[in-house]
Amino acid sequence: MSAIDKIKNKAQEVVGEVKEKIGDVTDNDSLRAEGQADQAEATAKNAGESVKDAGRSIKDAFTQ
Repeated sequence: MSAIDKIKNKAQEVVGEVKEKIGDVTDNDSLRAEGQADQAEATAKNAGESVKDAGRSIKDAFTQ
């Protein structure tokens, strides 16, 4: 995973946390849900990138 992807995913996760907390404070269920969705999406992206990295490592192990 590139450093830029990691930064983008972390930023999306943080924005999601902020949205969720603002939704909690303002009792805004829509904003809270949006924040949770942002966090889940960032987590899924990180997992996908980790799988790609693992695949590359396995491929490299067999090609050397």
